[in-house]
Amino acid sequence: MPQKKIPMRQCIGCQTSRPKKELVRVVRGPDGSISIDTVGKKPGRGAYLCPDPACLAKAQKKKALERSFEQPVPAEVYEALAAQLAAAQEEGTDAKA
Repeated sequence: MPQKKIPMRQCIGCQTSRPKKELVRVVRGPDGSISIDTVGKKPGRGAYLCPDPACLAKAQKKKALERSFEQPVPAEVYEALAAQLAAAQEEGTDAKA
């Protein structure tokens, strides 16, 4: 039986390719709002980050989310992402829990 294909995505912070389920998706919705997609099914343009605060810091410094979404990203989105990543590290699970 052939192996099932695992979808891969690239982190916008560190540029490494990882399985989609290991990454956190940030999405710009059709109305232009930016939010964290915990399920991975929200409509709109998505960008992926590793569940590592260092990757978030790199993405913020390089303005990677702004480039991906072609619009400014509010500081609240970065704060929410940082809180989600910190909570996931404390639990020892991935950020999508």
